[in-house]
Amino acid sequence: MKLTKLIFATVLFMSMTAFAQKTDKDKKVISDAETAKKEFITMNKALESQFNDATAYVIFPNVGKGAVVVGAASGNGAVYKDGRLVGMASMKQLDVGAQIGGEAYSEVIFFNSDEAFKKLKNNELELTSQVAAVAVEEGTSLNTKFTEGMAVYVMPKAGLMAEVSVGGQKFEYRPLDKAKYSKKQ
Repeated sequence: MKLTKLIFATVLFMSMTAFAQKTDKDKKVISDAETAKKEFITMNKALESQFNDATAYVIFPNVGKGAVVVGAASGNGAVYKDGRLVGMASMKQLDVGAQIGGEAYSEVIFFNSDEAFKKLKNNELELTSQVAAVAVEEGTSLNTKFTEGMAVYVMPKAGLMAEVSVGGQKFEYRPLDKAKYSKKQ
């Protein structure tokens, strides 16, 4: 009987610890996403209206990419619907082609319809070369081109990458407990 109680207590403690770590990780990503949003707007004021007018958006504040012929990237992001935090997302990318190097960047995907956003929520969103990302630069005008209901912007942070490659990004969405994360962004 004591062994059963000890096992139960150990499992309970481990699951509570894992939950606390996930919550802490989420809070870090959310904080970094808030900072990245400010940096996107500072870099290009035209994006402020995108954040205000979008049906939904996801910000991946810290995406890391590395490649030697085959490249891979990944990042975690915060998902907003009507300006409110509603979930978390993860992104994985795989590319093949002439490429070498490594880089870090932030990425934001704007959705201009509920139908496009539903693809992310249903874990059906995959971006290929058909949806081109626009590099955000200071002082340049941006022509927002929504493809399949989405517009993608990237902001380089560090690194050096040379590539001519083909690949795609795959996303996974996880809704948040609204009681814990109800701050309007």
